[in-house]
Amino acid sequence: MNGPLILVIDDEPQIHRFLRPVLEAAGFAVTRADNGAMALREAASRPPALILLDLGLPDGDGLDFLPRLRGFCTAPVIVLSARDRTADKIRALDAGADDYVEKPFDLGELQARIRAALRHNKSEPVVARNVTLGALSIDFEHREVRVGGAVLALSPREYDLLTLLARHHGKVITHRQLLTTVWGPAHTDDVQYLRVYVRQLRLKLGNDVGKMLRTEPNIGYRLAASWPS
Repeated sequence: MNGPLILVIDDEPQIHRFLRPVLEAAGFAVTRADNGAMALREAASRPPALILLDLGLPDGDGLDFLPRLRGFCTAPVIVLSARDRTADKIRALDAGADDYVEKPFDLGELQARIRAALRHNKSEPVVARNVTLGALSIDFEHREVRVGGAVLALSPREYDLLTLLARHHGKVITHRQLLTTVWGPAHTDDVQYLRVYVRQLRLKLGNDVGKMLRTEPNIGYRLAASWPS
């Protein structure tokens, strides 16, 4: 296969037997690793376009493995795990994962998330001078935000929060990541403070555009990559 290479990291043979033909039929090339050590070697020798990662690896926890992988690999990582605790999802996203899908998963949804992650990663190396999402447009060079062509008056913190979400539109950004980046390391636990600013942002963006700023319960926020229907 000549399509984008996907590295599947999982110690369950049935997962590999199930995913490989499905992904190859969708046009992807597929390689596998059954543990963390093998995955590091594979990712270094054959850089993948995307990684599917199980957290329960035989030689260590995937949450501990992620930072080591992120030391040299920038490919999007989608966690596939039976762990459904919010705390595990937050830890995975904070450690460098781009998305989190619970097992058992819907195959159509997984493929859609793979396509979305690849699209996002393809555009990431270039620092955009502006972003347009429906009626929302942001000019980073001039620090100007418009909704439906009208300039929006935002405080510096509101602007920084919105632009951080916009630069990573479509991706979940955790409370900790948002607070650390916008307010600094001393404010990593000020989640209620963050909620106040998100509420203010939604009000200023208006009913329709405000719906693009999605809440991921107990995890963080996401600025939708598409205009709400």
